[in-house]
Amino acid sequence: MIVLEPCAPRRLLKTNYMATIYDVSVMAGVSLATVSRVMNNNTKVSDKTKQKVLDAMASLGYRPNTIAQSLASNCSNSVGVLVSQLDGPFYGPMMTEIETALRTANKHVIIAAGHSDEKQEKEGVEFLMSRGCDALILDIEAVSDDYLIELSKGPTPVVFINRYIDAIKERCVYLENEQGGFMATEHILSLGHKDIAYISGPLFKLDVRDRLKGHKRALQQYNIDFDDTLCIESDFKEAGGCEAMEHLLSMNKTITAVVCANDQMASGAISVCLEHGIRVPDDISFIGYDNIPFPQYISPKLSTVNNPIHEMGKMAALWVLQQVYNDKAVLVESSFTPELFVRESARAINQ
Repeated sequence: MIVLEPCAPRRLLKTNYMATIYDVSVMAGVSLATVSRVMNNNTKVSDKTKQKVLDAMASLGYRPNTIAQSLASNCSNSVGVLVSQLDGPFYGPMMTEIETALRTANKHVIIAAGHSDEKQEKEGVEFLMSRGCDALILDIEAVSDDYLIELSKGPTPVVFINRYIDAIKERCVYLENEQGGFMATEHILSLGHKDIAYISGPLFKLDVRDRLKGHKRALQQYNIDFDDTLCIESDFKEAGGCEAMEHLLSMNKTITAVVCANDQMASGAISVCLEHGIRVPDDISFIGYDNIPFPQYISPKLSTVNNPIHEMGKMAALWVLQQVYNDKAVLVESSFTPELFVRESARAINQ
């Protein structure tokens, strides 16, 4: 007797077939051009037709091949952004404005951090260029002017935030920091102060040197000598401001006012004074720089110089839209003038 074994169940082989734009057009019952317009958010497609195309894409699991699209069009619709750091209250508003302006134009950002280090900044630039970005927005501090001038000659358009280089000034979005430094110190001098300390940021940064230059110009205008021992180089952070103020107090010199190169260091320095029982502004006056949000809500509210970094970020994004994506409707402002905000942390010396 022959016994026949039952056949093994037949296995269905999975295929790696990926839906195409043609499949989407067939399922949606529209032309390839219409599917393309939907993918590019073209407003010429009706809401009903757009929904049919989107439903078909969802049903088929279709995802546009952005790499193929960028190769075909020589445009990735992405912009690389290099910033000094990702934390803190200063760079967040700048990145938000950049992303908002570009997202409104259906462009995307790829972000890298340079950490104010020459090697890391160059690596960040190379990484963003390797991703096929259509342009780069660079808040870059440690690399040389010559490097940036040479970079500007390459095939990828670049625009710089918070950096001024005369040879490529048409690519620079910047604040007049020397004038800002002058305004901060001139305000303190106008209140009658003569014994003035200065807490600086890292002096390898151009904006820091410019602010200090403005500080010295204001002193000179009031016929007051600059005292090197009362100028402390710090790191733009609250902890750095604390350390700098502790050092100033340990010198046992007469100080009636402190000019700080940014608000974060000013906040740290003020906290040290309060811990030592030194009243602000009754015993010592302070002024900062940047006009970041939180010092507006502490007591006393911090007098400062406005640094419109969020607007500079927006303008850099608009520069890209205008110069790279040919949006001639946008207007780009490259140079910003600082503005003094007088609050409660500084008072006249004789009051």
